[in-house]
Amino acid sequence: MKKILTVLIFICCLFQLSVAQAGMIGKQEEIKMGSEVASQLEAQYGVVHDDDLQERVERIGQSLVKQCDRKDLHYTFKVLNTNDVNALSVPGGFVYVFKGLIDFMPSDDELAGVLGHEIGHIVKRHSVHQIEKQLALSLLTIVAGVASGDPGAGIMLASTASQVLMAGYSRADEREADEQGFMLTNKAGYNPYSIYVTMCKLNDLAKEQGNPGYGIFSSHPEPEVRMAKAMKALEAMHITPLVTIDKDGSAKVTEGKWQYEFSNTVGSDKPEYRARLMAGALYLAKKRGIVDETRFITIDNDGYTDVYYDDIRVVRVYNADNMEFPTLSDYAGEVAAKLQLWAREVNEKQ
Repeated sequence: MKKILTVLIFICCLFQLSVAQAGMIGKQEEIKMGSEVASQLEAQYGVVHDDDLQERVERIGQSLVKQCDRKDLHYTFKVLNTNDVNALSVPGGFVYVFKGLIDFMPSDDELAGVLGHEIGHIVKRHSVHQIEKQLALSLLTIVAGVASGDPGAGIMLASTASQVLMAGYSRADEREADEQGFMLTNKAGYNPYSIYVTMCKLNDLAKEQGNPGYGIFSSHPEPEVRMAKAMKALEAMHITPLVTIDKDGSAKVTEGKWQYEFSNTVGSDKPEYRARLMAGALYLAKKRGIVDETRFITIDNDGYTDVYYDDIRVVRVYNADNMEFPTLSDYAGEVAAKLQLWAREVNEKQ
């Protein structure tokens, strides 16, 4: 009887406080609850058995975690075995990328944009706050269960967490996660256009296939507002080279007299997205000091060739881009030569 009375008094106190003031879920509860949801997700979809891919996503994620303001959690990053294009974060530091997203966001920079956004949700405890609000609706059952040591109380917490994730975040939460993602990707040295290109691609896909209603799609129906805010933040950085979009959809990257044009859409990569990622990469190259034109290299792959400046991927060229050279490798060499001309243009100004 004394225990029941204590629980009832506790409940009354909680209802007298705001959810934020109550702070019902501490770090350990968050981790335990998140672990339950993570186990459910992995059981439902399975984890992709590709060590290289898993290590790549983990590497990108941990590079962002080093820059975040919440390091009291053990963050994990995994790829779930489903062709859906999605990603989500679970309370306690668990971040998941769906396999379909990897093909849709092929570069490390784009993946960083997605992961940075998801880390932002965890750092700001968005899911936890939403769960606390949901718990207020069934507080008597859960608190009484916890007080009695009922293991079902933990299951109820996990179930509530799953429901919150499916319901999605508020617009304010999404904007705050965007800001966190933008900050983290830039601090970690990724392409400054990464999160903007990510937003644009997801908006394209949502228009084509609809809104799954959870994960990275939970931002709709206001993607234009979020993209405008991201572009405003980018403009404040005064990034050069400049990117211009023509009426026919082609895009140009320009620095002084130097210019490079994209006219082909390949997969999910529109000319604008390819141009912005090139401009962002060249911006990062310039931040390292005098640009050494001998450090542009090409790496051939099946169906495409990447052009790098040191470890910065500047551009990916495809067979569809090559209209006059015998091989794609030859074409990529010409692209590298054009980038060497850009380096001379830049160095002459310094």
